[in-house]
Amino acid sequence: MKKAIHTENAPKAIGPYSQAIKAGDMLFISGQIPVNPATGVIPEGIEAQTEQVMKNIEAILTEAGYTFADVVKTTCLLSDMANFKPMNGVYAKYFPENPPARAAFAVKELPMGVMVEIESIAVRN
Repeated sequence: MKKAIHTENAPKAIGPYSQAIKAGDMLFISGQIPVNPATGVIPEGIEAQTEQVMKNIEAILTEAGYTFADVVKTTCLLSDMANFKPMNGVYAKYFPENPPARAAFAVKELPMGVMVEIESIAVRN
């Protein structure tokens, strides 16, 4: 059985998708972009954008009863691979031990002209 997860503490979906879907013990979080849910503002720079993305993911994890320790896989989409190192520095703060499996790659374009989007999968045992 699947259940849609929604929180006002993360940006609203900008299309026909859910912020996250809980299926059994698994949580599938849609790609999060760096929109501040309270203001609608996108911060400047890759570090600030990555920080906002991680805060958005954290809000969804919290709403569903998970933490970053439960995240087993992420996919990081970047507007430019030159942003990989600074994105990685911010990202690493959220996974100090046993970081999840991950793919990271550059794409031609991201929604709203942002520099980073991250999707996540979490599992609670």
